[in-house]
Amino acid sequence: MKRAQVFEWMAPIVVGCIVLVVWQALVDFFEVPSYLVPGPWLVAKTLVADRAVLLHSLGFTLAVAILALAASIVIGVVVAFVFVQSRALEMSLFPYVVLLQVTPIVAIAPLIIIWVNDPLPALVICATIVALFPMISNTTLGLKSVDTGLLDLFRLNGATRWQTLTRLRVPTALPYFFAGLKISTGLALIGAVVAEFVAGTGGTASGLAYQILQAGLQLNIPRLFAALVLITVTGVVLFLIASLLGWLALRRWHDSAVARS
Repeated sequence: MKRAQVFEWMAPIVVGCIVLVVWQALVDFFEVPSYLVPGPWLVAKTLVADRAVLLHSLGFTLAVAILALAASIVIGVVVAFVFVQSRALEMSLFPYVVLLQVTPIVAIAPLIIIWVNDPLPALVICATIVALFPMISNTTLGLKSVDTGLLDLFRLNGATRWQTLTRLRVPTALPYFFAGLKISTGLALIGAVVAEFVAGTGGTASGLAYQILQAGLQLNIPRLFAALVLITVTGVVLFLIASLLGWLALRRWHDSAVARS
């Protein structure tokens, strides 16, 4: 591994360690009560002590996020394919796609929960709405960003719409698709947590948002911070997985990935 690559991996880790050390030192020096701001060491101990409850809640939230991400990928790709085939449909429907993006999920989540009347599907729908726009917009842009010379060449050789789509537009759109996927992974997790906050699910089907709400009401701030750490780490892991998938798909031919290999 080259020195530059080692630095790329080590720099964020070193910065994170410095932040944790400074955080712990400030909490100890000013004797900040744990019900205000717990130190990282106390948060780590809480993670270990409450791991059974927190990991169970993480599993529920992660399931909602993954289902929402999968739904947003399927819907986003299908809608993008439709948009690129018909300019009239794109001009007619894209404003409503934007409308979904700018509508606060906290405003429509209660309605979705009432209409669906089943916690898990309702939460997945809410999270899907949050994660959908980047998949549609990025994939549509990628499918339309073909080289005009290559497009004319396909037409001159009598290529069908399906051949043009699969052999020209889809390869061109892959970098845009994976860029949208990186954004949607985080948005799906955010949407799942926000939907849980609105739904207020509890009992055996409780997610991390429920644990945060309960910890806040009980002034159990170390557990609140522990839940936030789990959400943050999960988001980073999902982003890294999306980045890895993009690199594996593009590393042999696209400039953005070839330069790093």
